[in-house]
Amino acid sequence: MIFLHTHPYTPFLFPEATKLIVGTLPPPRFTTGDLKEGDVNFCYGSRDGQLWPIINRIYDLGLLFETSDAAIIQRKEFLKREKIGICDIVASAERVKVDASDLGMQNIQLRNVIGYLKQYPTINTLLFTGGNSKNGPEYFFRKHLKEHNIKLEVVCDVIPRIHQFKLAGRIIKTVSLTAPSGAANRAVGSLESYKMMKNKNPEFNTIDFRVLQYENYFKKH
Repeated sequence: MIFLHTHPYTPFLFPEATKLIVGTLPPPRFTTGDLKEGDVNFCYGSRDGQLWPIINRIYDLGLLFETSDAAIIQRKEFLKREKIGICDIVASAERVKVDASDLGMQNIQLRNVIGYLKQYPTINTLLFTGGNSKNGPEYFFRKHLKEHNIKLEVVCDVIPRIHQFKLAGRIIKTVSLTAPSGAANRAVGSLESYKMMKNKNPEFNTIDFRVLQYENYFKKH
């Protein structure tokens, strides 16, 4: 039995947006509407995900982590205020095993992110919630660019890797953030920069590491 995993949310875009968060797909339960207690019915709303807890810490937002309209409104108001949109790159995928793994996706249909970028000319930065590993957001975006005959140029090859590309006379930067998922914790633990910080402060953990990394690109650029 094949499960058709379709993205449950339309892209969250508006004319003032300058940054765009780009991931793949939320867990299948968001498609079926079978949410767990503590899930928020919005992009990156899984109670197991770390993106909103990280953002909550960076901006000291006091976000609600519950299945309520108030929790959704808080997130939308924050994104509007900070001029950050969300446009995950996968429109749909088929799965044999119904889980949230990127590698389990087959027959993947991508969204036309380039089309959205043309539509919203103030966007200058894409924040990928993961890198160029197979079926990650940067991996799919590279495929998408090839279809449009656009090249991705390296700006910085140290994690988080930064690239740029030209589109209709403007330069758009991409930042491949360390994925905000529990599955990426092992990768974080193996980074030299993480080990150094952990040595200085044994209390330091993988979420703390992401908070420091994400703050650089959400707030300062």
